[in-house]
Amino acid sequence: MSSQEKTLEEVLLQEEVSTQNEIVLFNDDVNTFDHVIETLIYACDHTAEQAEQCSLIVHYKGKCTVKTGVYSDLKPRCSMLLEAGLSAEIV
Repeated sequence: MSSQEKTLEEVLLQEEVSTQNEIVLFNDDVNTFDHVIETLIYACDHTAEQAEQCSLIVHYKGKCTVKTGVYSDLKPRCSMLLEAGLSAEIV
């Protein structure tokens, strides 16, 4: 493999990695576990078990990455979380 091919491969790999974003959900003192779990199932396509685990992590750690992917997929999902009264952002 030539150095030019290797450089191109590295650039493509970096681009692929950098297109991954995360929705981070933050803890609050307002929403119930059930509401958070139901919203994660609806907005992020979580299983009940995934949603429950994320809600516990958020509760005890203060925040949790609940979905990763490309920005265009995460933006409407994050909007659904916000509209449901949860505190979240895309990073």
